[in-house]
Amino acid sequence: MSGSRVVDNTAGEKLQKVLARAAIGSRREMERWIADGRVQVNDEVASLGCRVGARDQIKVDGKLLKPEDTESCRRVLLYNKPEGEVCTRSDPDGRRTVFDRLPKLKGERWICIGRLDLNTAGLLLFTTDGELANRLMHPSYSVEREYAVRVMGEVTPDMTKKLFDGVELDDGMARFTDIVSSGGEGINRWFHVVLMEGRNREVRRLWESQGVMVSRLKRVRYGNVFIPSQVKAGQWCELSQKEVDGLARQVELPSIKVKSITADVHQQQRSKRKNPRVHAGRGSNTGRRR
Repeated sequence: MSGSRVVDNTAGEKLQKVLARAAIGSRREMERWIADGRVQVNDEVASLGCRVGARDQIKVDGKLLKPEDTESCRRVLLYNKPEGEVCTRSDPDGRRTVFDRLPKLKGERWICIGRLDLNTAGLLLFTTDGELANRLMHPSYSVEREYAVRVMGEVTPDMTKKLFDGVELDDGMARFTDIVSSGGEGINRWFHVVLMEGRNREVRRLWESQGVMVSRLKRVRYGNVFIPSQVKAGQWCELSQKEVDGLARQVELPSIKVKSITADVHQQQRSKRKNPRVHAGRGSNTGRRR
């Protein structure tokens, strides 16, 4: 068509990804729509593999998408997981999952960054950005995870040295990069420990390798994000642009606009609540180092 732009299939983002971000449907569904000829780019029928940029005009079933509908954005939530919840989307035994209390999204889904087992509480991060999630979990980026752990049994300097140096577990060598005593009496002592990876039950297995048992375990930090004191168990909060950018920098990703879920609600409640950013299981703003 005269005056239309030629689609550059070598630059930009994949069309189905842009459409999914516009909350029209999942990427796979968008691929089907493209294959069915329901999508046009610059007044030409799009094909699978097509890439688009900010200047391209996209129509779905003849309706032009607004630029703000397709702009790149991230959403990141912090959730304070209670004991007894499972890190799956659904549970055949009917147990509560960590997704049950999260806000619902249209055309997107929450990705859990790492897992915590049934009896472990504390900080979980969720995002809509798959690449951010993958990098934050990948061992090659060495993102720190910090836990508060209550240990039953005598902990000796020799044991902590072994835990620093490394212990051979069933799935390979593992070690803590930091161990700090943080109180307790008798055989029940609290420690803060740091790992650079997130293998299954790794904290518990490391302590058990030394003949002691973990009776309480809570994650308090992931990367540069600490669990805030005002976010109680079962509540979530949104991370700010600055906090999300900090996470992205740790894994060598660029800054992308953070899209808030509760901005309108917060504005309405700002004058009504002493701390409007955390309420009824939701809120925003992460905490700081204890």
